[in-house]
Amino acid sequence: MHHDHDHDRGLAFDLPRLLDRRGVLGMLGGAVLLGAVGCGDDDRSAATTSPVISEGPGAPPPGTASAGGEIPDETAGPYPGDGSNGPNVLTESGVVRGDIRSSFGSATGTAQGVPLTVELTVTADGTPYKGAAVYLWHCDREGRYSLYSEGVTAENYLRGVQEAGADGKVRFTTVFPGAYAGRWPHIHFEVYATLKDATSASEGVKTTQLAFPEDVCRKVYATSGYERSITNLSGSSLETDNVFSDGHASQLAALTGNTRTGYTARLAVPV
Repeated sequence: MHHDHDHDRGLAFDLPRLLDRRGVLGMLGGAVLLGAVGCGDDDRSAATTSPVISEGPGAPPPGTASAGGEIPDETAGPYPGDGSNGPNVLTESGVVRGDIRSSFGSATGTAQGVPLTVELTVTADGTPYKGAAVYLWHCDREGRYSLYSEGVTAENYLRGVQEAGADGKVRFTTVFPGAYAGRWPHIHFEVYATLKDATSASEGVKTTQLAFPEDVCRKVYATSGYERSITNLSGSSLETDNVFSDGHASQLAALTGNTRTGYTARLAVPV
């Protein structure tokens, strides 16, 4: 059963995390809670397709933040699983892993979908953030969040933590998320100063979201299992999304690959 995803629509849940350019612009612009109207006109001309798309070999440069600034702070929503709203997967043994397609511990479910590798390059002051940890989570092919959504409350798949190496990179093996009503396809993630901070659910350095290019979404959603996503995608856009509407250039991932062998999404994450 499809669930209500109004969790990404309000500032009340994540107000402490949103007192940045997005929250301030949204409130000053007079938008009710969303901050989705009248913001980011300078980014409205950005293409809604991938910065670099390749169906063959070769790696594109990752998405980059604008003018040397940090990647924007965004809402974590009420389904983060980090202890801020109910379940806390971060303190569970097994959460530190690269392949997040299957549940761990006593849960046994595995998320299905087009294969996806997510590669994030975390930097601080222009240099690789060695030792930083990233907690990443997203919905499954049906638009459900493990631990919370009906039918998958006993699962913890599509959630995991990785520690950045000397190059600042973290990589996750997962599946392409579906599109649910009211939101553009995305992935949530939190950056922590250390792995210890992440696995003890301490205060993070950055909470933000990654967006997907429209052309790749349409290719993925044309495959079996993503039928609901086709309709949901048609009812949304980057320009009207309540998170990305005020500027998405620094959050739009660069993708390579295809629906047969899977995609790789790359994004620069300056914090």
